Amino acid sequence: MGESVHEATIIRWLKNEGESIESDESVLEIATDKVDSEVPSTAAGVLVKRLFNEGDVVQVGTAIAIINTGGANEAPVFSTPAAAPVPISAPTSISGNDAPIGATASLILSGEGKFYSPLVRTIASAEQVSQSELDTIAGTGAEGRVTKKDILAFVEARKNGKTPAPVTNAPASTTASPAITTNILAPAAKPSAPAISASGDVEIIEMDRMRKLIADHMVMSKQTSPHVTSYVEADVTNMVLWREKIKKSFEKREGEKITYTPVFIEAVVRAIKDFPMINVSVDGTKIIIKKNINIGMAAALPSGNLIVPVIKNADRMNLMGLTKSVNDLAIRARTNKLQPDEIQGGTFTLTNVGSFGNVMGTPIINQPQVAILAVGAIRKKPAVIETPQGDAIAIRHMMFLSLSYDHRVVDGSLGGSFLRRVADYLEQFDTTREF
Repeated sequence: MGESVHEATIIRWLKNEGESIESDESVLEIATDKVDSEVPSTAAGVLVKRLFNEGDVVQVGTAIAIINTGGANEAPVFSTPAAAPVPISAPTSISGNDAPIGATASLILSGEGKFYSPLVRTIASAEQVSQSELDTIAGTGAEGRVTKKDILAFVEARKNGKTPAPVTNAPASTTASPAITTNILAPAAKPSAPAISASGDVEIIEMDRMRKLIADHMVMSKQTSPHVTSYVEADVTNMVLWREKIKKSFEKREGEKITYTPVFIEAVVRAIKDFPMINVSVDGTKIIIKKNINIGMAAALPSGNLIVPVIKNADRMNLMGLTKSVNDLAIRARTNKLQPDEIQGGTFTLTNVGSFGNVMGTPIINQPQVAILAVGAIRKKPAVIETPQGDAIAIRHMMFLSLSYDHRVVDGSLGGSFLRRVADYLEQFDTTREF
């Protein structure tokens, strides 16, 4: 798994106990966040033991199956050595991609000396589970760690009025440990859902797993960030004329098409360099400035769901490299071939509502980012242009851009200036440039 993936759900075993397996042959399917992946065998042999069942949530680094490579049908003796206890002499801090989403990044260990993964802390923040409540949950993960399954069960039990029994076997070393407290801006209490009538001519369908994740993520984002959206209209005639001029020769030379998306991303990257405070995350009352520029590109799937693959270090790529990355990620997103780490670590997101014929949109921030840009459809419109001979009306290619941003840290001045700068780069596109 990628460095930002901490646990996965086993969807389906592809091999039964007693079956032979070739090296690199797929053994099971797993799901992490919104990506499904197949896990290949690390050796050839016989699958003698499956250590987890379908539907189980497993921590990264945990053994999930035993393969006998010696040819015998007996299961080898398998044991996991106990991990050494972690000394807790001072608060531990983390940064970068390891920072928990939606929680205080400086908190790894609680006052009880327990470790909580970023996913668990995200759920705890969204469900308003306090630190004291979190410490009472009995973890079923490695070394007693609380897993996604554990905290979701706790939340469900709390909704039903049942209070889980507290954990009593806290590590002895916690008595010498200073208490570490969070400083999270808690969202307001959730309103109760309105009653829905199912009478009449209706059809009831269950959300699929991805739609449930999207729904939870969108609600969490709106509860976390006060959203503000700014708009500009850009004259992108130069960009359109340049693409029309080179698209055939590019496809003949490179064997693939060039779209507007890499041009949009190039403009966004340049504007982020001008306004680096757009490329940040919020951690309580702290602002985490991201040095890497990782651009997420929202892609619609054939199922109607949405996924956001990430172009890592987009500022280090030229337009050719961005085009290759955009096309590769888009194709593999539609064919469910993305790897888990390829949807992690984004610092800014671009969504193209124009691909659906929409002229503008009000996108929801992809947490823990603080801004998302939507580009609308490019349409021919009469516009006033300035010439040395005076103003004139001409047919131009016009497009709306809309930027939603987190008003906790991005004010109208910064958000509006950044959006205007993106539009400026698109309007000033050099029609003579080489690809």
